[in-house]
Amino acid sequence: MSEPVATQTGRDLNMGRDSSWLIGADIIAVFLALIGQVVLTRALITEDYGIFIIALDVFATTFLIIDLGLPTILTRDGANCVNKIWDAIWRIYRIQFICMIPFILVALLSVTIIVDDWTSYFPVIVTCMLVALAHIFSYAPRSGLRAAGYAWMEACTKVIERIGAVAGYLALYYFGSESVESYAIAFLIGALLGLSSAILLAKFALKPTSNDSSWQDLDECWIDNKSLILQSLPFAITLGILPYVIRIEKFIVAGTMGVDSAALFHVAQIAWLAGLVVPQALRAALLPILGQRRNDEKKFFTSIEKSLDLCFAILPIGLFGGALLIQFLLPVAFPEQYTDSSIGPSAVELFMILLIGWCLTLIATPSYTALQAGENPWKFTLFIGFVVVFGTIIGFLLIGSMANSPTRGLYGAAIASTLTSAFLLFSSLHLAKLWVIVRQRKTDFFAAVTLISITCFGFATSSLLALSGLVLFMFVPRGWRAMLATDY
Repeated sequence: MSEPVATQTGRDLNMGRDSSWLIGADIIAVFLALIGQVVLTRALITEDYGIFIIALDVFATTFLIIDLGLPTILTRDGANCVNKIWDAIWRIYRIQFICMIPFILVALLSVTIIVDDWTSYFPVIVTCMLVALAHIFSYAPRSGLRAAGYAWMEACTKVIERIGAVAGYLALYYFGSESVESYAIAFLIGALLGLSSAILLAKFALKPTSNDSSWQDLDECWIDNKSLILQSLPFAITLGILPYVIRIEKFIVAGTMGVDSAALFHVAQIAWLAGLVVPQALRAALLPILGQRRNDEKKFFTSIEKSLDLCFAILPIGLFGGALLIQFLLPVAFPEQYTDSSIGPSAVELFMILLIGWCLTLIATPSYTALQAGENPWKFTLFIGFVVVFGTIIGFLLIGSMANSPTRGLYGAAIASTLTSAFLLFSSLHLAKLWVIVRQRKTDFFAAVTLISITCFGFATSSLLALSGLVLFMFVPRGWRAMLATDY
């Protein structure tokens, strides 16, 4: 039997290396996106900007279903047979093309209902639809590159996409354009650049040199489309649920306390959401590693341990870096009513509570990803469902009971969000059956949870308690060794 092509085209997976590329790309993308939003708010009238954002959100949310969870399956299984990844990408496309037609019709109908005088904005609506489709279709080649060890190529496609869009915005703004259609087209060009670069790089890196491997080499579920869709269905359902995990509290605040309070909470949450690119990138890098090793218990747990070392090491950097950056950035970037406590608590104070939740989410990365990589994907869907239910219940309990006071209500929302993150951590540890690692490293877990809580309280109250978090830097050397390790 000839040598598998995987050894010819793929690279060894490494969480430290791959996540570094993805985190770096996501940080650049977030920074460029911020520049883009500043340009849009200055160039477009409020109504045009609102239509643009609404149309993008509707299509992006609706079209998540078109993903079908198939790129996630490819990320999980691709490392098992790199030689089949290129064929798998096009197989995914064929399935997605068949399924996308009804969702396009539903999305177009939704926009026409939501947007008044939609006929005047039809070119913008269609352009936003194409942007969302380009994003969806970029996931498969990017997942394939990541599964083959080429996360740096995936990172490049993300940066290319964002540079293309922002460069278009800046050019239009320089020439004095106020046309929302033009800015939408610029965004589309960026999305198409990201998609085309992902496909071209995937073809370059993953095109097989032989056809001697079978679909079964990826996983049993790839034998036929029915099995593949059934295996990916839990991830597809999860994609539909996941957006609500981070929006529950904001929805409850808007419904019980009004749009002003929701806007204030949104400003605090923007910075928190930007920070989530770090655990998201770590999960993206870890998933193919755990997928490749899920049938080898010893190697699987070794990968979990090393990834946990890396998460603990990033913890103090994100904790102090995020807190210090937000203290300076929010007052500069947003009007003073969001930071001077005139309409409720300062967005900076709310962020310090949310920061605890970010830390807990970071620590949950290995256990969360272990559920994704497991043999039973429905367990992952069940887990996300539990988190949404818990977040909804605790949100209504805390926000609803304090809604008569804007300050107390918004603090309640921030606490509810953090408690949901805590539930995410403990439930993922339980469902992934990783309590043995927690018992082995109980001192690390106890120190981390205790010190981040005290530190964030110190930041919120401007007290010296914030300095207690400096002890967490003791995790950095171990994390550095894990990052350099090649035996994930």
